[in-house]
Amino acid sequence: MALYSLADKAILLREGDNVAVVKEKLSAGTELGWSGGQIRIPEDIPQGHKVALIDISEGKPVFKYAQIIGYATRNISAGEWVHNHNCHNGTVSLDYEFGTDLRTPKPVPAGEERTFQGFARQDGRVGTRNYLSLVSTVNCSADTIHIVADRLRREALQDFPNVDGIVAATHKTGCGMAINGKEYQVLQRTLAGMADHPNVGASLLVGLGCEVNQAAALIQDQKLISPQSIGMGRPAPPPILTIQHTGGVRKTIEAAFEQSLRLLKQANEVQRTTQSASGIIVGTNCGGSDGNSGITANPALGVAGDELIRHGGTWLIAETSETYGAEHLLTRRAVSREVGQKLIDLMRWWEKYTAMHGAEIDNNPAPGNKDGGLTTIFEKSLGAVAKSGSMPMTAVYDYAERIRHKGFCFMDTPGLDPVSVTGLVAGGSNLVAFTTGRGSCLGFKPSPVLKICTTSGLYERMGEDMDINAGIILEGVSIEDVGLMIFEELLAVASGKKTKSEAQGLGDAEFAPWALGPVL
Repeated sequence: MALYSLADKAILLREGDNVAVVKEKLSAGTELGWSGGQIRIPEDIPQGHKVALIDISEGKPVFKYAQIIGYATRNISAGEWVHNHNCHNGTVSLDYEFGTDLRTPKPVPAGEERTFQGFARQDGRVGTRNYLSLVSTVNCSADTIHIVADRLRREALQDFPNVDGIVAATHKTGCGMAINGKEYQVLQRTLAGMADHPNVGASLLVGLGCEVNQAAALIQDQKLISPQSIGMGRPAPPPILTIQHTGGVRKTIEAAFEQSLRLLKQANEVQRTTQSASGIIVGTNCGGSDGNSGITANPALGVAGDELIRHGGTWLIAETSETYGAEHLLTRRAVSREVGQKLIDLMRWWEKYTAMHGAEIDNNPAPGNKDGGLTTIFEKSLGAVAKSGSMPMTAVYDYAERIRHKGFCFMDTPGLDPVSVTGLVAGGSNLVAFTTGRGSCLGFKPSPVLKICTTSGLYERMGEDMDINAGIILEGVSIEDVGLMIFEELLAVASGKKTKSEAQGLGDAEFAPWALGPVL
């Protein structure tokens, strides 16, 4: 069999790595030559998986990204496939430093500042969309809200051309929890973020009436102001309807429909105008990651984030359980020890949280991630943090906390995609950038979701769902060029261009607040 150059068939990510990632399926018998010698592949290795470049003794570390991603569970010979059958995460001791890798964004020359067409809000935030948000305080009012939302879409929405749609923010909780407990506080923050969001022009709260999560308490505790009332002299909270007080489901549907018509009229008065790119807040997420996520889509997305920050915008990563083992790279970029320590404290909390439920953080990666080439949580995390770019970390937020800082920030969320994106959007992200290697199809109203896939094969199979193909990086296009392509697409989407998920009408069912506590 012919001898190939390693660079033609695989990617050596960093000097000192003892594995490389194969660009395409390698058949048994393939021979590869590189500066360290020549290796022969004894068995088929799937695309996106790892090949050992040198012999790795049992118990010795496996290096990728110049970081330890796990340890050999038996002797591994050069040329062998490295995966779960011979590698496990083990225990990695991380060296935490604070603020040792701070970079200053390259200034934007005068006259080259970027803009987009957005909805200016009276509180200074800017929307990329303009929705009416119907928020249920408890699951008992969920059906009522969905019926109202469906009726509005059928009978009324066409009369309000400046309104992009109806958000039905319903969920499975709102009762059976301790008042003022952590889960209660998280739910309140999340619902408040959906009612008062830069992409929401008007909102309405609908409850049952007897639930733990009372609408009046939500308004008081979260200092919730109705988006449509800001700037009218005396800001007021969103209107409230409860099924019990209104007289039942049918009467509540009628009352909510009439109230919504008035709110739609108010929201429709706002139009798109030219806004600075500094008003864009992008929440990023991975879903269905594979071995190429940390090579193509995620680092390219990080380049787009750096570019947005240059223009004064805000960029977030989340999924704390999928940052585990890579957090030391972020603490080096923390603007203060306090910011960096908060991230470390979150990791210690997650260790206790998972142990309390009889789980381990390395129960992640999921089977699909492993089929795509990811072996350990450390490997997955090191690829995931590439979405963060290279700018200083200015803040670490709790789940669904209102985003108030510019630059690069972190938000504490689980790795589960709908729950993570719910927190990011509730915090104020007016765009979502979502990378996938296996083919996630998530949408999320009211914030458009731009999906970036890791390989050309996935783009060819699921082109109706993928907005950008970062797989062209494997074919020779630079990470920087793809990153700038993503940045331009984010500006276009912020100005109203529909993403693939929006074009298909996705995003109504993904709202999923993080359920932390016991059900009482």
